[in-house]
Amino acid sequence: MAVKIRLKRIGKTKQPYYRVVVADSRFARDGRFIEEVGTYNPLVDPAEFHVDMEKVGKWIKNGAQMTETVKSLIRKASAAEVKEEETEAPKTKTKAAGKKQNVENTEISEAEAAIGQEETK
Repeated sequence: MAVKIRLKRIGKTKQPYYRVVVADSRFARDGRFIEEVGTYNPLVDPAEFHVDMEKVGKWIKNGAQMTETVKSLIRKASAAEVKEEETEAPKTKTKAAGKKQNVENTEISEAEAAIGQEETK
């Protein structure tokens, strides 16, 4: 039995909506399937793609093959997650950058002190 992880089209004419399913490759595209593992909505901007990676991993370990379309969608989704994590993660300063900033702050405070002394004279 050749098992594939592929898209099953549901939705109306000119309004596609897809389910990511695990199915025997001999069955029709929109026919019988073994398990639903996610959804894909290409009409919204940006396109919504939700998939349970644990279930996908389990099926791949059991010998299921992903179609090219599903592979590319998962690749894009994982790349988008990485970008979101990079933008959300607070940037930490390195020790060298922190020391450099401390040196600059002391120089500025010394300059302000010198200006204050000149004004009092």
